[in-house]
Amino acid sequence: MKQCLSLYSSPARETKYVENPQTQLEEGVSRLRHVMEPYTACSLLTHFMKWACYEFLQNPPAGFYPRLGVIGFAGIVGLFLARGSRIKKLVYPTGLMGIGASMYYPQQAVAIAKVAGTQLYDWSLQGYIAVESLWKDNPKKKKSGEKSGKQTDVLP
Repeated sequence: MKQCLSLYSSPARETKYVENPQTQLEEGVSRLRHVMEPYTACSLLTHFMKWACYEFLQNPPAGFYPRLGVIGFAGIVGLFLARGSRIKKLVYPTGLMGIGASMYYPQQAVAIAKVAGTQLYDWSLQGYIAVESLWKDNPKKKKSGEKSGKQTDVLP
């Protein structure tokens, strides 16, 4: 009968995995995520892609494939023209594809332009307000610091 040396064998260990209980904040976030799941961008994008694939590729409207070809070709031309800068590689293809799509779908292009214009205006207004508040706050802090410094010097 052979006996194993303790050097070559390890003793049996009893381990038990204990999961930390969730805090109230973690439970609240988890519930919120489950409630908002149908409305998140990923699920909406997935539904849109399924709808687009089945609707447009299975039963395309008249002239869909030529329009798709022109818009795709405009993107390829944009990639060809955008040599060098990374910004050009983003702007040229999307810009040319947007121009191509707006030729075929003018009503949708106008609606997107209106929404983008108002959003751009809102962002610029928020930026202006932020810069203005920073600009106005800095001189006040310097003047108030100078006044407090003079007052401490004058007082005995």
